Amino acid sequence: MTPPKLKDDTLRVVPLGGLGEVGRNMAVFEIGGKLLIVDCGVLFPEEEQPGVDLILPDFSYIEDRLDDVVGLVLTHGHEDHIGAVPYLLRRKPDIPLIGSQLTLALIEAKLAEHRIKPFTLSVSEGDVEQFGPFECEFVAVNHSIPDALAVHIRTDAGSVLHTGDFKMDQLPLDGRITDLRHFAKLGEEGVDLFMTDSTNADVPGFTTPEKEIGPVIDQYFGRSSRRIIVASFSSHIHRVQQVLDAAEAHGRRVAFVGRSMVRNMSIAAKLGYLDVPEGILIDMKKVDDLPDHEIVLMSTGSQGEPMAALSRMANGDHPIQVGEEDTVILASSLIPGNENSVFRVINGLLKLGCEVIHKGNAKVHVSGHASAGELLYCYNIIRPKNVMPVHGETRHLIANGRLAVETGVDPDRVLQCEDGTVVDLRDGVAEITGQIECGYVYVDGSSVGEVTDADLKDRRVLGEEGFISVITVVNRQTGQIVSGPDIHARGVAEEDQVFKDIRPKIARALTEAIQDNKEHTTHQLQQIVRRTIGSWVNRRLRRKPMIVPVVVET
Repeated sequence: MTPPKLKDDTLRVVPLGGLGEVGRNMAVFEIGGKLLIVDCGVLFPEEEQPGVDLILPDFSYIEDRLDDVVGLVLTHGHEDHIGAVPYLLRRKPDIPLIGSQLTLALIEAKLAEHRIKPFTLSVSEGDVEQFGPFECEFVAVNHSIPDALAVHIRTDAGSVLHTGDFKMDQLPLDGRITDLRHFAKLGEEGVDLFMTDSTNADVPGFTTPEKEIGPVIDQYFGRSSRRIIVASFSSHIHRVQQVLDAAEAHGRRVAFVGRSMVRNMSIAAKLGYLDVPEGILIDMKKVDDLPDHEIVLMSTGSQGEPMAALSRMANGDHPIQVGEEDTVILASSLIPGNENSVFRVINGLLKLGCEVIHKGNAKVHVSGHASAGELLYCYNIIRPKNVMPVHGETRHLIANGRLAVETGVDPDRVLQCEDGTVVDLRDGVAEITGQIECGYVYVDGSSVGEVTDADLKDRRVLGEEGFISVITVVNRQTGQIVSGPDIHARGVAEEDQVFKDIRPKIARALTEAIQDNKEHTTHQLQQIVRRTIGSWVNRRLRRKPMIVPVVVET
């Protein structure tokens, strides 16, 4: 449904990612001919997307209107919220980036790798800034990375409170709690549309406090007699802090492993978000100079990424060789879709003799997202007029919407949307007015957006069913086969001689087709070959491989 032309007194909200998926978070706000963007993140590929490195939001909706963008607000520094910024700024490098000190430092380091120098504005909780027709007020929220912010957007058409990712840890490691007093103040003022994190909406109760992880990590440090490898997200500063504290308590030294881990922790330490005990850090190249019981490796690869340090250790192709009695702690959650990759790494480490500690057998990770009990508190404090659950799979969005209804929000005012849904806010009423096309944009090596779903389907077929080529030379004038059919198969688990029965059938089908109609195009002849061998392979071998027929005319 094509959305109507936007009226002057209406605020339009279009999520371009993050709805129906965990990642790729991005929302566009429009009023008075100007655009404000909140977050611009990536989604990590699943196994059915072979060869893909990252998945970006579809920028098509704003491609021709980048000059109208007054700012890009970044709620925090996780990849699923900032990872796509370089790809957007390639199109227009001077879009202003607005965020907290740490968030901007992380994105600036990432942009430096892309040779982009951004325009930035650092904000803190309580700050109010005007960007064109949008007045933005920033609110402290607690998450699994320091310095996260919610943003309250005021416009002539109404107000929106966007939480970003958050939870309500009452005893956070950095002492910075989600500012419910500020939420209550905004609620008293009136929130017309509440866009809130849904990732843990189907989890009852309250999210476990971060401080409960420290003693568990300390326990495993105390009982380990050899090296300890801890894998976590490269931006999880709180988890790294707990590892540094435990290492100091047990007389160990810590080496950061993985380029992003080294980069992010250097930034965090420089800005004061990471307290690094004196002399505890060592360069990875000097690890072999110390006895095993004094070593901790803080590594990337907690999601089973093939090229990350931990995966390479599990495969035995990393400079650091792990083995008997080493302890590996996977101190992170499982991103949906990564389960098989993570279990593959765990199995590889166990085969090498490591003890592997993970969320399934120990409390070594807590979520960074508010569970149902915390969301209920927010709804009761804010009392929004309209609700749009964001950031989560469909089951999360629906669960979040139900929580809103339980607290008294009119069911008709709870908008269940997907990527590309157009929502218009006017006179305190938000309604769905259309849907724009909003697909996946794949990053594959150096190409961006060139790989299509059809390409991925071909890759899956190649990987799962194999490949058959059929080369035939024909004389169109005589209708005779000059050479072939030559059949070559790869990944079909059969010898080429199995095709001896189908060769004469292909030759006969081609000969009859040419003799019946000499006007057949080469493409039509190739399709005859494809259908002939395809039906035979499906019936005889029970497979559906990729078939590439080549007909050469003499």
